[in-house]
Amino acid sequence: MKKITALALIAITLTACKKETKTVTRVDPKTGKTETVTVEVTPEEAAKPKAISDSSGIYKQKFILEKGQTYPLVSYQREIQTLTSPDGKTMSGTNETTDEMSVTVNDFKDNIYDLTLNMVGKRMSSTANGKTVSIDTKQAAPKEEALKMDYLVSKGLAGNKLAVKMDASGDIKSVTGFDAVYNNLRKAIAGTVKDKKQQDAIIESFKAGFNEAMMKEQLGKNLKLIPAKGVKLGDKWTESEDIVPGKLKQTQTFTLTKVENGKAEIAVSGTIPSKSDKQSKNGMTHSMSMSGSQSGKIIIDENTGWVLNQNLSVKTNQKESLSDGKQTQSMSKNSTTSIVINPSYK
Repeated sequence: MKKITALALIAITLTACKKETKTVTRVDPKTGKTETVTVEVTPEEAAKPKAISDSSGIYKQKFILEKGQTYPLVSYQREIQTLTSPDGKTMSGTNETTDEMSVTVNDFKDNIYDLTLNMVGKRMSSTANGKTVSIDTKQAAPKEEALKMDYLVSKGLAGNKLAVKMDASGDIKSVTGFDAVYNNLRKAIAGTVKDKKQQDAIIESFKAGFNEAMMKEQLGKNLKLIPAKGVKLGDKWTESEDIVPGKLKQTQTFTLTKVENGKAEIAVSGTIPSKSDKQSKNGMTHSMSMSGSQSGKIIIDENTGWVLNQNLSVKTNQKESLSDGKQTQSMSKNSTTSIVINPSYK
């Protein structure tokens, strides 16, 4: 790597018109939109250490973020479901969710980044039987009564900020500022939910899925993508997590496929092993089975260590049956889910 860098610097010196460039994904401060641009860098900057660097062929990830810069962290999920009922009829539907977030670098001191997680907005839509309903925190409230509470909750979150402390290796040390978020959420629903006990119940339910432990875990998964010990090109590593606690696990395999042109790429594959469950009660037997697979890739900026793009596809198949010993009714559900980080990346 050092020899290659040295040769690149000699080439720049000999050919004045040849400029070193890098690709940067950032949030435009004027429009608030994510953009990917190619910018020139000086020979001095080109010679600086990279966030994805190798030593004796072993690549490690750290973060080299610019103070004052805002980095995109937009998540998009689309699920397409097809249901087959006991009478053989099929129904399909599509659900889409976009959580628009970004991260601003306030400071870097004593190996710790002081970051602000900006919760910009949220969009959700559902399509079935030729009809689409949606909510968008940047638009007016939906007319459908069934969607108004989801809109109020999402609207109450939009515009909030959380304070994040992260070290240069990507370990999330703390996430704070939740009380302000909970208070803003209460204000957002107060006009519709008058009873304080009902407000308390909504807030407590929300806290169960939106708290420091959850955010630390989620940010860690989205940002720290290469094992701390480092990996060689072609190396594989695995991670497992519960889908149904104690019953069903998903195993993901990651492979560092290449580091070139300012990017590191990781291939992702995974399986949800076939799992069956059967329970009998009052002469009725309920059976269920599920299996699935996952594939995709992750692209990391070699210079900053920031995730440029993640694009994963998860396919699952679920079958259920109910039998009294004489007759059996069966139904199935197939789904394909796309999980994308920074969908505007090209």
